[in-house]
Amino acid sequence: MELSKLTKYKTEKKSKRVGRGRGSGKGGHTVGKGTKGQKARRGTKFGLGFEGGQSPLYKRLPQIGGFRRHLSKEIQVVNLNTFNSFKDGEVVTPEVLLEKKIIKNVSSDGVKILSGGDLKKKLTLKNFLFSKEAKEKIEKSGSKINV
Repeated sequence: MELSKLTKYKTEKKSKRVGRGRGSGKGGHTVGKGTKGQKARRGTKFGLGFEGGQSPLYKRLPQIGGFRRHLSKEIQVVNLNTFNSFKDGEVVTPEVLLEKKIIKNVSSDGVKILSGGDLKKKLTLKNFLFSKEAKEKIEKSGSKINV
């Protein structure tokens, strides 16, 4: 007989039968369920996330605002009147806006220009998204759009 050739001897411990007399280990009065309360009664099985009748967490989260669509785009938004701080003929890109701290970051989904205010300078705008009204106002002011 060698230690490496020994087979494992599997034992399955039987679950203790409760409520079968005081000498059984879990018999007698409360049978290991504590005293009183919902869990001490017969036939109690709670679903996953049950909180004693209180509205469970998975139902409260949408009301708290805990979900975000995974398909939603993170687009930085800039109004037209913010471009009036640049000099005439200057080339403006999202990176330039980031350097001047007009936007917090350049997301992968881009920077969109909205039609808030009027553009009074003639600029060259590169790598931006535009709303329809903003595009019209930019072309009206004499600025160029390079995509």
